[in-house]
Amino acid sequence: MRKSLITIAVLGALSASSFVFAAEKETKSDFTTSGSVGLFSQYIFRGLTQTDRDPALQGNLDVNHSTGLYLGMWGSNVSWLRDNNNAYTTPPSSPYSEGGRLEVDIYGGYRYTFANGVGIDLGALQYLYPGSKSSGGGGNWASAYTTELYGALSYGWVQAKISSVVSDSAWTVGKYTGSTGGSKDARGTYYAELNATIPVSDLIGAKDGFASGITGIAHIARQEFDAGLIMILL
Repeated sequence: MRKSLITIAVLGALSASSFVFAAEKETKSDFTTSGSVGLFSQYIFRGLTQTDRDPALQGNLDVNHSTGLYLGMWGSNVSWLRDNNNAYTTPPSSPYSEGGRLEVDIYGGYRYTFANGVGIDLGALQYLYPGSKSSGGGGNWASAYTTELYGALSYGWVQAKISSVVSDSAWTVGKYTGSTGGSKDARGTYYAELNATIPVSDLIGAKDGFASGITGIAHIARQEFDAGLIMILL
């Protein structure tokens, strides 16, 4: 009986050692994921409504790596590609005849924060708008698909960012099929912005209670659209 108890104790010790060893070998994944879904009163992009002031359902999914690399996808309903910009033309002058109800953005890049608190974010963004272009407006609609490169510098709660178009067309303006020199590609179009996420609660010393968690957002920007002749329908 004594021998059996000793054997059981030894086997138990060995099992415990194996368990501890296995636990020490377990490693944490270098990848993290995040996502969200929200309903908003409307979708405003760079100062312009994309849903004709109607509600927008939006969502995103991001995959991040411990090295700072990331890849993500974002989507929203839109209406501007099907909105009739000129009710007196036949066929209608909306950019799309079919589809054009969805925007899907695919983006990827690299972000890193240095020891002094300065952060960088470099990446590329592709705007996708599934659907078929309309023949209205003389058939001069360029592709709505748009490609941008962006770079940002941040420190604390302040960020400066610039995005530059590198595709021939941008949001239906630029080079289009059948153009004879009257259109210019949209390369060079840029959007420069300065953003601030202000921790109001911390600044006023209200970390607890009713006033805790209050954050202010400030945004100022300028867009320069470089696409030669732009067709404006009144």
